[in-house]
Amino acid sequence: MTTTAPAWPAVRTRARAQRRALTVLFTAQVLSGAGLAAGVVNGALLAQDMLGSTSLAGLLGALATAGAALAAAVVGRLSDAYGRRPGLAAGYLAGAVGSAGVVAAAMAGSSALLFAAMVVYGAGTATNLQARYAGADLAAPAYRGRAVSTVLVATTLGGVAGPNLAVPAGDLGVALGVPRLSGLFLVSAAAYGAAALVLAVWLRPDPLLLARELDAAENAAAPPAGAPGADPGAEYGAKPAAGRRGPGVLPGALVMVVTQLVMVAIMTMTPVHMHDNGHGTAASGLVIAVHIGAMYLPAPLSGWLVDRRGPLVVAVAAGVAMLAAGLVAATTAESTAVFAVALALLGVGWSMGLVSGTAMVTSAIPAATRARTQGLVDVAISAAGAGGGLASGAVVAGAGYPLLTVGGGILALAVVPAAVAAAGGISRR
Repeated sequence: MTTTAPAWPAVRTRARAQRRALTVLFTAQVLSGAGLAAGVVNGALLAQDMLGSTSLAGLLGALATAGAALAAAVVGRLSDAYGRRPGLAAGYLAGAVGSAGVVAAAMAGSSALLFAAMVVYGAGTATNLQARYAGADLAAPAYRGRAVSTVLVATTLGGVAGPNLAVPAGDLGVALGVPRLSGLFLVSAAAYGAAALVLAVWLRPDPLLLARELDAAENAAAPPAGAPGADPGAEYGAKPAAGRRGPGVLPGALVMVVTQLVMVAIMTMTPVHMHDNGHGTAASGLVIAVHIGAMYLPAPLSGWLVDRRGPLVVAVAAGVAMLAAGLVAATTAESTAVFAVALALLGVGWSMGLVSGTAMVTSAIPAATRARTQGLVDVAISAAGAGGGLASGAVVAGAGYPLLTVGGGILALAVVPAAVAAAGGISRR
């Protein structure tokens, strides 16, 4: 007689481990959110100050996102070979080292060291995004969206606090003998280092390694679904429903790549544009704090919309939101409130693009190759961000900030018909 009782301990093990993993990941993401804020708020301003050129102000952001592209591949390979814990901890540790390197470069006045440090600093950004996959390792299929959004939304707390530390961190930097604009990178080094420590010490059991063990045991022991004695706890497993197929890897990757490119380009140059029009560091810090909050806080809503309306509908909404952001940003040079509204719309568009694109990619490929493909997609996303950051300074210097924002919004909207066409008319997962 077949019994299902042995499956329940595995179900309970998975559920307990998932709760613990989400708690640890949430804590680490709060810390890392503060870490990534430094490059967003002061990176372009520091480059402008050290290099003496507005056209090169986006270079640091480009280098950071180029480093993120490299780190996405490395963190993915480490996680695949050794588990999420060493992979993510190594990524955040690299982000801390890069942050410290930026401070050292500013003190020495070395552009070469600054460029190298920003590449390493980008590892923190890549790891912050890679963590969303760890949240789904042990999640039940019906709760994967919520698990991913929990990890993403945790970044909001640190991401909002970080930019608002720009002034006190600058004061601290001056007191310690480092240039004011590099002071926020001191906070970044401490935040990324703390996130690495949290993961290295407390992310046990490793969610990816445990998921593999449990899946292997369940596959070996469980009868086929629907057969007498089939495991009633199977709904808590990590495997997707048989036959489920999303719109495809290409449209999902396209949505995430374009929204990342547009977001980085506009976000990078907004503090520079505000500074050139008389706004202080506190004002630009507030605008970027609103932006980062809008990037991550709507993640649960984005996930819910993807589940209810389908990823392509949410991708269309992402393009519309980014176009609206570009149009609003182009209307003012004086109002901090208008900049905040524009960057909030930009963040919401990015959130919807990331969640909908992740859903498309994840649901379109089998579990055996999913992590590898997700890593490659994240490399493309980071590379697109690097291109956006690098081009943004030249566009503003040559044609002005309004052209950058409106042109970026049009580009984000133009990806919608391409994604729909690539999806072959499939609009639901």
